[in-house]
Amino acid sequence: MPPLSARSTRASSSPSPSLSPSPSGVDRRVFLSSLLGAAAVAGLSGCTAAGAADSRSAGDLSAPLADKVPQGTKLSIASYQGVQELQFKLAGLAGLPFTVSDWVNIGAGPDVINAFRAKSLEVGNNAGIPPIQAHFQGFDAKIVAINITRKPNYLFATKPGSDIKDVQGFKGKKLAFSQGQAQGVVLLRALKQAGLSYDDVNLVPLTSNQFLTALQAGQVDIAPLANSQAPAYLKQYGSKGAHTIDTDVVDLLNLLWAPTSVLADRAKAAAVAAYIPRWAKGQVWAYEHPDEWNEEFYVKTQNLTLAQARSITALANKPLFPPSWDEAVKWEQETADLLAEGGFVKRFKVGSLFDRRFEAIAARAVPAEYRR
Repeated sequence: MPPLSARSTRASSSPSPSLSPSPSGVDRRVFLSSLLGAAAVAGLSGCTAAGAADSRSAGDLSAPLADKVPQGTKLSIASYQGVQELQFKLAGLAGLPFTVSDWVNIGAGPDVINAFRAKSLEVGNNAGIPPIQAHFQGFDAKIVAINITRKPNYLFATKPGSDIKDVQGFKGKKLAFSQGQAQGVVLLRALKQAGLSYDDVNLVPLTSNQFLTALQAGQVDIAPLANSQAPAYLKQYGSKGAHTIDTDVVDLLNLLWAPTSVLADRAKAAAVAAYIPRWAKGQVWAYEHPDEWNEEFYVKTQNLTLAQARSITALANKPLFPPSWDEAVKWEQETADLLAEGGFVKRFKVGSLFDRRFEAIAARAVPAEYRR
């Protein structure tokens, strides 16, 4: 991303991300045009009339959920790198009362939003920031399930040869930043915790799948990496001076969400409600069977060594599906406010992002120890 001034208003017309910073004074909306493409830019200007009507006139969400899923109901569901499919298989969670029309290999928030718009995806699995981003773009979607994470899922990796030792050392450096993804809010929270303002650093607009390339090329000094990414990066570049910086900053929410148009469809809403318990149980199974999960997922599908896999699962969060979403709503509001402080989004009340009809479903599906 280009360096940013705290309250700049000049917009960018570039539709594609750059790996090197450009002159300062770029509007926060440059993040959307560079990360999300034309659909996001349209969203910033209020969305197209057809798109707005499609996402906002879906119907009344106050109707209670149906007890049964009507025969013939279908859903397309995100399964990034096949995680959900594999968990369902290994945990014996087959027998969904609806048809999964497609397990979509998609995970990044901007990609999920675009897939929602294209109607190629109906249930996404993300962190807390993509629903905020979707709202800012004028696309209406709701959160339907919450898994709270208490330990950091991300750490900060340096480029090879870096002498940065802590977050205070980020001052004046080029930091990989994705506005619409969990990595973005983790970075913003880390900066705030360290007492650094947006003007103290150079935020370089990238999507998370570009972070490793940018680090390797030295085009950014720091990038937030998922715990699962760090071992392979350090194995390749640790001998060249790359290292990681740990913080206690967490991204609290791992959630399921869906377009309002999907949730206003009584049959599809019932299918979403039937999917949530299995989603929760799949995560509990993976947490309780680390050896099998290491072998079947990290070793066989991600090409990691068993030692690397064990280092990742050692950092895994215990799943937590709260019966009440009050803490999640508070956290989401803090995140939205943090983004608004930087001029990335407009201020709004995040309660509108949660469909409380689904609030206790995940909690009821798991043992008590995974509810608190």
